[in-house]
Amino acid sequence: MTTASTRLPEGRYGRSADERADRTLKIVGGVLGALLLAIVGWFAYHYVAQNKISAQVITFEAAHDSVRIHLEVRKDADTAGYCTLRSQSADGAEVGRADFRFGGHATRIDKVVTLRTTAQGTTAELLGCHTD
Repeated sequence: MTTASTRLPEGRYGRSADERADRTLKIVGGVLGALLLAIVGWFAYHYVAQNKISAQVITFEAAHDSVRIHLEVRKDADTAGYCTLRSQSADGAEVGRADFRFGGHATRIDKVVTLRTTAQGTTAELLGCHTD
């Protein structure tokens, strides 16, 4: 005695429910992928285009209770803002942190600032710059 097949004949009754579900999942996945790509692009554009200030630490010199930092800031004309600097000791503990403000019409500012520390600082780190 043979067992009757439970499968339907191929191509006779249209698409199966699994094929329709696969097609729907592909469409939903494509739409969600495009949406994610658009959101990432939007954030990237606003990060690059809206960041009107960039800075870097050129050099620093550590003393017993302070760190002298040569800071170079590039910004749009008439943009005011501040850069946050910090210093750490040899064991990694933060010994000083301060915001240094700048403004004016110049687009490039070279400035030597003094960061007061609570102990001997061994680093000078630029944490970031922001507009007012």
